[in-house]
Amino acid sequence: MKRVLICASLLAITSIGFAQQKAPASPPETATATIAGKTITIKYSSPGVKGREGQLFGKDGRISHDPHYPVWRAGANSATALHTDADLTIGTLSVPKGDYTLFVDISDPDNWVLIVNKQTGEWGLRYDATQDLGKTPMTMSKPASMVENLKWTITEGKPALTLAWEDHVASVPITVH
Repeated sequence: MKRVLICASLLAITSIGFAQQKAPASPPETATATIAGKTITIKYSSPGVKGREGQLFGKDGRISHDPHYPVWRAGANSATALHTDADLTIGTLSVPKGDYTLFVDISDPDNWVLIVNKQTGEWGLRYDATQDLGKTPMTMSKPASMVENLKWTITEGKPALTLAWEDHVASVPITVH
């Protein structure tokens, strides 16, 4: 009887623990599009601004405390992952079909540069420039209103990859081959 009570108590405690789990601070997200019959997917974690508007970017911003600044993982947690079923041109960069990690050079707040890195599966703060496939400039704009949660999108009509967060929108055209 004592064992049954112990087991029941442990089960109850475990159930309460699972019930009280919060949603992750930076939930996992996926952006997917099918262009010319080929699938392009970006998997990332989406942090929120959380009252830090105007404090994230720039030389003294919170992101500048990352160890690889001005290269930014463009998301949270695990590195932002790109998968493409087709060869692409992203901006000025030729990207063979396969799996990659996306980073962004934000050293100039008005002129971000997308970095496509061949290393995959790493934690977001691990960046090895020797693994870069290449870099391409992004077109910058301001959103109509502050973007609370970081968002990657892949548009199909006029194909592009777009990253929006806080008061920044950075976009780069893509072509499927």
